[in-house]
Amino acid sequence: MSDAVTHAQAEHAADILRTTAAVRERCGQLLARARRGESRWWTVDDGKLADAAHAVTAATKERYPRLHIPFHSRWRHFEAGGMDRKAQLDRLLEGMDPASRAESMIDLTVVSVLLDAGAGSDWKYVEPATGKTFTRSEGLAVASFHAFTGGLFSSDKSHPLQADSAGLRALVTDHLASAFQVGPANPMVGLEGRAVLLRRLGEAMSEQPEVFGEDGRPGGLFDMLVTPHGSQVPHTADITAHDILSQLLMSLSGIWPAGNNIGGVPLGDCWRHSAVRGEGASDGWVPFHKLSQWLTYSLLEPFAWAGVQVRGLEALTGLPEYRNGGLLVDSGVLVPREASARALVWQPGDELIVEWRALTVALLDELAVRVRQDLGQDEHHLPLARVLEGGTWAAGRASAQRLRGGLPPLTVASDGTVF
Repeated sequence: MSDAVTHAQAEHAADILRTTAAVRERCGQLLARARRGESRWWTVDDGKLADAAHAVTAATKERYPRLHIPFHSRWRHFEAGGMDRKAQLDRLLEGMDPASRAESMIDLTVVSVLLDAGAGSDWKYVEPATGKTFTRSEGLAVASFHAFTGGLFSSDKSHPLQADSAGLRALVTDHLASAFQVGPANPMVGLEGRAVLLRRLGEAMSEQPEVFGEDGRPGGLFDMLVTPHGSQVPHTADITAHDILSQLLMSLSGIWPAGNNIGGVPLGDCWRHSAVRGEGASDGWVPFHKLSQWLTYSLLEPFAWAGVQVRGLEALTGLPEYRNGGLLVDSGVLVPREASARALVWQPGDELIVEWRALTVALLDELAVRVRQDLGQDEHHLPLARVLEGGTWAAGRASAQRLRGGLPPLTVASDGTVF
């Protein structure tokens, strides 16, 4: 089908698939179908939803007993080990105006999120200044924080606290490996994929100076969305979360290694499923945009710290990754039809995996309602961004640790950009 569509039809389909409304609607199609017993891959046990919600509620109360829950964000991982690394960055950025500070924080956030995919159970990072050891997402965050402040992603050694297109395009995989302490005794899953992704980011930014500025910096998003007519942040500055996501999806859809496209128009984290229906050339596609949404969640605070009000958080969806998805499998809500599924190695585009991720997105919305009821909170005080943080991700990680030493319930061959 993709070869037969016109460019206009392909662009229209991509526009449809770059919305969280499409994410929710198509994931909802697959959940309704699975509940009817029509899925080839999964069954849904709604009687177990209460158990999953209670696990999330318990994790939330343990982590945030006073229910002062921040957003699910890369900035939480920068706090690993009880260290206030934002305060460290604030000191380094002292004297800069709010817009310039925001640009630097956005640069850090973007590169750190793009480096944040499953590192594997054997990798660790020892923070030189503290001697503390970190693994998984926290380790990736702390390592990327120090790589950023050390100027690894900047082409201008007199301005280390930035990521720019020239610096990223020139990024040598061995240099990234060194910054992340990767070696034969400390292997990381998908290292080369991460380096390729950052080099692709550099290319994409250099080709879009109207979005990322002449130097090609992720922080150019702030200028474009908030301060297009000068460096002063207006007192009334506001933006919707989906505005940030939409710009990311339009600007960066070509950087993802997955070759998913319609008529040559890249779709990013968007996958085929034979049972999903949609308009025109978008038929048969399920969008997720997991990393782009994780990035959007992680950018909420840098925008807010610069004095910008970010509205419409409820438009963003749950994140279809193996902690949230694992929680639903471990609590018995989602059950693979074939027990042998757990012993196989799957590809991200396999229909079982696409459907697992879709069911995860749809069920996270339902889970959030139950968690709010358990905690006596409304959606305003406990948006999905806080349920995830409280929350689903932590409960999924805890069950994985308890049951499988931290491994996900299904094995996916990842290039470091999907899971």
